[in-house]
Amino acid sequence: MDATESGQPPPRPGLRAAFVRDWGRRPWWMTLMWYFCLYMTFIYMPYDLFIKPVAEDQEVWFGFMLKGWAAKATEPLHWAIYAAGAYGFWKMRPWMWPWAAIYVAQVAIAMGVFTLLYGGSPWMGAIAAAVFVVPTVALWRARPRFREG
Repeated sequence: MDATESGQPPPRPGLRAAFVRDWGRRPWWMTLMWYFCLYMTFIYMPYDLFIKPVAEDQEVWFGFMLKGWAAKATEPLHWAIYAAGAYGFWKMRPWMWPWAAIYVAQVAIAMGVFTLLYGGSPWMGAIAAAVFVVPTVALWRARPRFREG
């Protein structure tokens, strides 16, 4: 006699089964991006906005570093971007293409600009930028994966 015949509800899949099922919904690298967005949305950005002192705040936009109150003022925008990314990767929403690729491309450019502006080898800036070109291209080519669902 199984659980449904005995009047018992069927056993719920465990956390491990949900985790395995989730990893099958998108490529592994995209799942890592989703987890990164979740971390930034629910752990780091709340800490950054509500706990980190203004004197220590730094935000980088397009390679330019903002500090203090200017950084604190732009944190909600970063938070919104990560929250949108977390939701978009979770549900694989069509609006994620091309915006995820464009955002990561901007990060690639920002890595190079940041290194040039704030001291560092141009080679290191080029390497850092090149690292972010890989997920940019992968996201650009992933259009069929983003669908209503």
